Amino acid sequence: MDDEEARTRLLDTAEELFYRHGIQAVGMDRIRAGSGVPLKRLYRLYPAKEALVAAYLERRDRRWIAALREAATNAAEPVPAVFDWLARWFSEPDFRGCAFLNAYGELGAAAPEVVRVHKSELHALLAELAPVGAPPTLADQLLILVEGATTVAGLNPGPEPAHRARAVAEVLLRQQQ
Repeated sequence: MDDEEARTRLLDTAEELFYRHGIQAVGMDRIRAGSGVPLKRLYRLYPAKEALVAAYLERRDRRWIAALREAATNAAEPVPAVFDWLARWFSEPDFRGCAFLNAYGELGAAAPEVVRVHKSELHALLAELAPVGAPPTLADQLLILVEGATTVAGLNPGPEPAHRARAVAEVLLRQQQ
């Protein structure tokens, strides 16, 4: 196994365990056992748990933002498509809420910077998807709807929070016309 395969195994295992059980509940030995990567190599690639947590969140950020961007930009109505995508995500059997808010909730100020970067990227994407000429506050409002729906779905998984947030987003969009 080369370093790239070891890194992939470690990140796959970290993502599955951290997202399902929480960052503080999962130790490095459990990551090592789940990934099959020897402890020496694990610590060579990720010298501290904080480095592994940051790498897991950075990879998740790239995939999550790319998937949302693709779904929204390929839709006839990009903003409502954001909420349709969220409804599908909220319905996945392993949905556990927002990994970034979960990390911040566990780690507080010690959370990796990628948590804030992710929210900034999401805000920028929502601003990009907003209708031409919409005020900058629309992206702020959409972000609150996305985050609120995600939090509610984290407590009670299923598509309904996204559907309700979509309805509110459509009211906001009509106000922009």
